[in-house]
Amino acid sequence: MEGQIVITGATGVIGSELARQLIAEGENIVVLSRSPESASAKVPGAAAYTSWNYNNAEGEWTNFLEGAKAVIHLAGKPLLEGRWSEEHKVESYNSRVVGTRNIVKAMQKTSRKPEVFISASAIGYYGAFENCTDTSDLDEKAPAGGDFLSKICVDWEKAAMEAPGETRTVILRTGIVLSTKGGMLQQMLMPFNLFLGGPVGSGSQCISWLHIDDEIAIIRQALDNPSYKGPVNLVAPQPVSMKEFAQDLGAVLFRPSLIPVPKFALQLLMGEGAEYATKGQKVVPGMLNNLGYRFIHPSLREALKNLLEKKR
Repeated sequence: MEGQIVITGATGVIGSELARQLIAEGENIVVLSRSPESASAKVPGAAAYTSWNYNNAEGEWTNFLEGAKAVIHLAGKPLLEGRWSEEHKVESYNSRVVGTRNIVKAMQKTSRKPEVFISASAIGYYGAFENCTDTSDLDEKAPAGGDFLSKICVDWEKAAMEAPGETRTVILRTGIVLSTKGGMLQQMLMPFNLFLGGPVGSGSQCISWLHIDDEIAIIRQALDNPSYKGPVNLVAPQPVSMKEFAQDLGAVLFRPSLIPVPKFALQLLMGEGAEYATKGQKVVPGMLNNLGYRFIHPSLREALKNLLEKKR
């Protein structure tokens, strides 16, 4: 097979929509998954489904990297779903960093290198802050933070940048992706629909968000546009506070946004993870602006309206 696009994390919120669009346009998609059978049911129509485990640097899956048009690496254990334990933290780290190292090792052994390597990261790279006013706008030149999530992102990106020199490498520093199929927005919908909605934590933390349509569009541009190289912040132009996010969500749903979710309640549910659920980053799309990317959904309220109208 020549010119195939290899995807890990293809059953996730972002990966499944990306794969669906590319398959519909006739691309030869190869899905790497712990469960190829489950992946074929969730993401039908791919050219191949093959077993992949982030701990392994060898296996049948490595054959699909030969001459690939692109390798899009999106896999990683969800960070903020469930209570944090040491086991959860180790798995969150290894599923990203070890997995990326092994993908890169396999790419280095190919005789015909993949043309493009697109590897996930996150705006957690910059650290976590209590208030929107704690930092200036963070573009791709801003330094890394010093907390656990920052360490994951730093090591994750370092592993990705070891990709072969012949392969153009793009790092997706993704913010909070808005979708009704998973993530923060989906989790907030139930209390709002029950008239119990409100901001999470103090409400003063920054939410650097992006509509799922823009996330997919940017990844697709990164596939074909050679100007995309290195880290790219995938966030909308205007970050907002959590309080503003809740107010806009309430307005779109015609629901009040008065009942905050206190930090202590999150600590009971999430343990250490609550520290990150109640903090944020004020990130701006520096590279995307320089590249002239035109956002499909630059306004938060319009983005929420679009998503929730599709859901109805």
